[in-house]
Amino acid sequence: MMGQGLGRVIDFFGGIWVLIHLGLVSRFNMSGRYWAWRTSTAFAQGTRPVGRMRMFRLGLDYAQWAWRLRRLR
Repeated sequence: MMGQGLGRVIDFFGGIWVLIHLGLVSRFNMSGRYWAWRTSTAFAQGTRPVGRMRMFRLGLDYAQWAWRLRRLR
């Protein structure tokens, strides 16, 4: 069985892979329709966090969740 620490490392890199894949599919157009829809469904109106690092961290959390979901873990 995989250790918790190793699982977190794999989830981190898997999340990075998901973000890269989403970027490639959307041609890195972060102001496009997909990303506008993703942002509006992720945050209630007026509750979007401030700061690039906070947004990146939340995006990475989402990507890690998507990675685990794909791998059924």
